[in-house]
Amino acid sequence: MTNQTLTTGELNELTAGLHRLARNLWWTWNQEAQEIFQELSPRGWQNLYHNAVAILHEVSDYELRMRLLNPDFAQRVRDLLKSFDAYLAESQTWGQQHAPALRSRPVAYFCAEFGFHETLPIAAGGLGMLAGDHTKSASDLDLGMVGVSLFYREGYFQQAIDNNNWQTEYYTLLNPKNLPLEPVLDEKGQPLICQVEIGMNLVSFQAWRVNVGRVPVFLLDTNLPQNEQLLRDLSLRVYGGDSTTRILQEMLLGIGGVRLLRTLKIQPSVFHMNEGHAAFLTLELIRERLQAGLNLPDAIAQTRAECIFTTHTPVEAGHDRFSRDLMDYAMHRYRAALGIPLDELLKLGRVKPDNAQEPFCMTVLALKLSRHANAVSELHGRVSRHMWHSLYPDRPVEQVPIGHITNGVHLLGWTKGTVRNFWRRKLTGQSLNAVPPEQRVPLAGWDKQLTRPEFWARMADPAFISDEEIWALRYHLRRELIEFARRRLLLQGQRLRHGDFIAFDQLLNPDALTIGFARRFATYKRAPLIFQQFENIVKLTRDRERPIQFIFAGKAHPRDDDGKRYIQHIIHLSKFSDLQGHLVFLENYDMHVARQMVSGCDVWLNNPRRPLEASGTSGMKCGVHGCLNLSILDGWWREGYDGTNGFAIGEDSHPESVEEQDRVDSANLYKVLTHEVIPLFYDRDERGIPRKWIQRIRRAMVTLVPAFTTDRMVREYVQKYYLPPAG
Repeated sequence: MTNQTLTTGELNELTAGLHRLARNLWWTWNQEAQEIFQELSPRGWQNLYHNAVAILHEVSDYELRMRLLNPDFAQRVRDLLKSFDAYLAESQTWGQQHAPALRSRPVAYFCAEFGFHETLPIAAGGLGMLAGDHTKSASDLDLGMVGVSLFYREGYFQQAIDNNNWQTEYYTLLNPKNLPLEPVLDEKGQPLICQVEIGMNLVSFQAWRVNVGRVPVFLLDTNLPQNEQLLRDLSLRVYGGDSTTRILQEMLLGIGGVRLLRTLKIQPSVFHMNEGHAAFLTLELIRERLQAGLNLPDAIAQTRAECIFTTHTPVEAGHDRFSRDLMDYAMHRYRAALGIPLDELLKLGRVKPDNAQEPFCMTVLALKLSRHANAVSELHGRVSRHMWHSLYPDRPVEQVPIGHITNGVHLLGWTKGTVRNFWRRKLTGQSLNAVPPEQRVPLAGWDKQLTRPEFWARMADPAFISDEEIWALRYHLRRELIEFARRRLLLQGQRLRHGDFIAFDQLLNPDALTIGFARRFATYKRAPLIFQQFENIVKLTRDRERPIQFIFAGKAHPRDDDGKRYIQHIIHLSKFSDLQGHLVFLENYDMHVARQMVSGCDVWLNNPRRPLEASGTSGMKCGVHGCLNLSILDGWWREGYDGTNGFAIGEDSHPESVEEQDRVDSANLYKVLTHEVIPLFYDRDERGIPRKWIQRIRRAMVTLVPAFTTDRMVREYVQKYYLPPAG
């Protein structure tokens, strides 16, 4: 097509199409879309958190139209929009074939946080990442589903490190106009307003719709002029404030979320509470039934029949508990609408209903009012059955009704662009070592191959991909990570003793075995465990023949001083110890930093205090990039590790004593690092290729990548829990 053939109407169509696409998060897992938005403003893409909506504000309408006069660029945009429309309109989907009933009566998926992309920072950690990935896979499978959460206008905190190496927090205001969301409007085209009784007040809220491929997610927002400031700030920050803020937020999420869906005429077939934060939705369902004339036992039974619950933590502090006085205050006005006396209401959230000293627990409420409950790994299921056995005293512990579905990750969303382009060239026959013509896949839709076990089974075949290609890719990714780290550290302005700037361009070694650790800095995750063997680790980093190095990142909760001390300790070691230059800490961990790290590191370190890691998902993102896991046998890794596809720290057991567990795990970590990991990585043949290391990469790709996806996970939820019981 030449410049002259692009009519004004076609220009209008392409520009409108790009604006429409920017407001659907499908682009966050489509590499071609990201490349087009990046090309429009490379610096803006880098500085604006890879935000397609912000890019189209950065680029004027006139500039965009002029750029589209380039026939090659216009054709790429046309092809992209065609792919997007085909995705939305596809009819032969898994969801339509296996769960057609959910299309008219969808799953209502409630979660206090959703981690979609760094553009929309409304998640604090793994729970939100899982919810975001769950939604993306529901879209890919074409499952009838809607999501419900809160719009936190200051999101989760931004992290900075002060001169004492102490984490400080600051917040930035999110402007909906610059985000991939749109207001939910009423029939007059005005923002739809709903209300919920919270405390002594009738609180108004509006909603924002996030289009996640085919799935809408509604974010509730109380920042309205008719609310007093305290209530306007209910949706200010993720997990902000004290217990009072928490309970009021959870009333907004659960009760307000149900009311929004009713107002929108959405009738879910099942309500999925992803963690206990959303459990107040059960009270609203009971209220509806009481108002319709049912008695309380029948209302409870019918509510239980349409709810399921996923618990995500074996850590006691992770289960919200509220005192009688706080419940009395928070529920004061709502209780009148509900029609249940306070003492009766409190019984629903207690293990022992008549124990007036027992606080109200959101997890207990969710367990009592769900037809199914599940943990997020096999071991976590076992731990959860023990944890909540007292709620079912008449049953043996193994018959406590808590099953498990092991978590996964949305593969396309976490696969770095470099790797996606690598597989695209490989699959479509565009690489020098092209696959035979009969095995090539069409360029359109090639990425569907990445979610299929048959594709990953081919990783075992050197004829499909050679050791040399894998090793070249690993070097490319390690180089990208190290240069990314150097840029970030330069921006952080970290200084050495005497005030000298670090020689950033010499920091880290592109030839060294690179070990990554990045996650929430909760103390049970034991970030500094590796450095208990400090002198020995220093020697390993300084080994000229077989050097190692470490890249750390992560945030501690604002009120978690112990977690902050872990961060302070690691940063201090990176600046003022013999690990200087071999250990770095990257500030302000987010999804973008996570993608860089899981792709560029050679080894992903995970050493939680077992069995406190319910599942973990960061290590699931490594295999597609050729990074290997080095982990305690906790959560998902206990199920994934087979002796050939990564490395295990210790055995499938643990001492009861915390002190003994830390001592044993530290010794085992150093042992496996020095006896297995380092020797295997540096065992090179005459061409400099670590054949045995690459064999482990192949095994990880074959056995782990297709098994631990949210596509598999969501299909399990449908088959086990979402579809109505037979009969």
